[in-house]
Amino acid sequence: MDFTPSEASVDLAALTRRILAGKATHEPHGTGGFDAPLWTALAQAGVLDAALPSSLGGGGFGLPEQCAVLTEIGRAVAAVPYLPSITMAASALAEFGTPELVDRWVLPVLRGERVLAVALSGFTAADGRVSGTASAVPYGAFAHGFLVAAPGAVFLVDAAASGVSVRPQATTDHADACLLELSDVPGVSLGDIGEWLRLRGTAGVCAQQLGVVERALELTAAYAAERKQFDHVIGGFQAVRQRLADAHLDVEAVRLTTLQAAWQLASGVPAAEAVATAKFWAAEAGHRVAHTTVHIHGGVGIDVDHEAHRYFATAKRLEFQLGPATAQLLTLGDLLARG
Repeated sequence: MDFTPSEASVDLAALTRRILAGKATHEPHGTGGFDAPLWTALAQAGVLDAALPSSLGGGGFGLPEQCAVLTEIGRAVAAVPYLPSITMAASALAEFGTPELVDRWVLPVLRGERVLAVALSGFTAADGRVSGTASAVPYGAFAHGFLVAAPGAVFLVDAAASGVSVRPQATTDHADACLLELSDVPGVSLGDIGEWLRLRGTAGVCAQQLGVVERALELTAAYAAERKQFDHVIGGFQAVRQRLADAHLDVEAVRLTTLQAAWQLASGVPAAEAVATAKFWAAEAGHRVAHTTVHIHGGVGIDVDHEAHRYFATAKRLEFQLGPATAQLLTLGDLLARG
């Protein structure tokens, strides 16, 4: 494959970076809310619909371009639900839903008026009615609808339907989530697309993690170049330089494996192994870069009010989202054994 980003990916990333640079904040954004003005700004700039099919009024691009946007969201640690709402839910509805579902659910999301969340486990279904529980559903505290996976099918559930209970939860990095409980709730089946959703969502997590660790490394390198100890900048010490060099290699590993996974998914090539490989690096390298960030920053690195801590906490959350490193190695081992 060609690892060169497409012109559309470059343009979307640049546009997203300009918007986030002026509006993203590093203040904690928990307690059941999200940056609604920023979500609206992205919609007005065309970022939300650019990577969806042209039949929906989008730019006609796909997952690689969405990953370019997610990388910029990770760099800014922006509190917007692009991954569940666009990369997963809206894309699934555009691909597998009816025109009525697109009109009711997708178009309002593209205008920045609605949020969709996704829960990939914990539910059962019988006769089109869904029951079950999922904890820490990303951005679920203010979602208008949910895509929930049950054995054999994924269902769209209206958050306002009878039998839906949504209780806000906050994660360790102040991101928003919810405890979702469904009791015999009517759902609209999209077919057996659970694996399709999981693979796309995992690739999206890797892209977002890439932005987080890339920016964390930049901040850490800049700090090492100005922080002095024993009358020398700490970046001149061999041990610090080695940590930074190792972190650079880790970031590039996340970048290349994420690009490969996104390309294979977008090209219709079997991609389970590539996605598991990318998520292994996003988890393992994310862990190492996050700890390098804290260690080199020293005392300020453990200050929860410092910018570095937000990157550390976000990298740790993304490390475990949709499967940590060990789970990815087990998946790879199973795929190779069966292959």
